[in-house]
Amino acid sequence: MKSLPVSSIMTKNVVCVSPDQKIIDVKHIYEKEKFHHHIPVTKDKKLVGMLSLIDFMYHIKGAGLNDDDAIYNKLNVKDIMTPNPYAIGPDTLVSEVAEELSKGRYRAVPIIENENIVGIVSTADIIRFFLKK
Repeated sequence: MKSLPVSSIMTKNVVCVSPDQKIIDVKHIYEKEKFHHHIPVTKDKKLVGMLSLIDFMYHIKGAGLNDDDAIYNKLNVKDIMTPNPYAIGPDTLVSEVAEELSKGRYRAVPIIENENIVGIVSTADIIRFFLKK
């Protein structure tokens, strides 16, 4: 069972943002229910960065929940994203992803195929997978 490809457990239809979007859009994404805490950043469908909830919260410190706070329209995604993120292919084994996530450097990993994002897998996805075993 550990030899299954990550494509069998990844979240598909990933919501992505572009580097030039305002972070107000990111706020609205995070306000939705059951959303991954990591958002891939794409330009021309190519992965160029990752944005975590922690990145977002750090940069809006002091801002309220009101959309009218100036910070939400001042910063773009590219101002707060992590560029050149670690990514894997859909054929990567679940056990390999689990090993990488266990090192603690990442909490989610985008899945790319032909340079396009096709999914994302998080530590929570890996834990749920092993709990079902």
